[in-house]
Amino acid sequence: MTLDDPHSLSPQDCLVLLMIAVSVSDETVRTSELIKIENQVNTLPIFADYDDSRISNLSQVVFDLFAEEDGLDALFGLMREHLPERLFETAYALACDVAAADGTLREPELRLLEEIRYELSLDRLHAAAIERGARARHLTL
Repeated sequence: MTLDDPHSLSPQDCLVLLMIAVSVSDETVRTSELIKIENQVNTLPIFADYDDSRISNLSQVVFDLFAEEDGLDALFGLMREHLPERLFETAYALACDVAAADGTLREPELRLLEEIRYELSLDRLHAAAIERGARARHLTL
């Protein structure tokens, strides 16, 4: 899979791209975030028939996109083209879970989550509920 062949993206690929993008957004890919992505892909029904060997190639796509000046816009273009609207809230929930996985939300992650909310036209109340759920799931003592 390359940027030259975006038509091979499935809706699940888009979800994975977004999770990876959140992890990479602060320029440090943390183990807890990678484990979260792997766990999401291995356990959630949306990924039941997903070939997880694609994750490595999708990671490279994200790195390639983020190396470009307008890479984030290109990423959102792929989302709009290949991710059904009914999965927008799912995408945001997965993104929030990855951002919260290490227990700290950094400024780049917060900015990316804000961009995702905007690009996916998520209702602010729905987004707040998703964010609160992620916060609750990732709380530590």
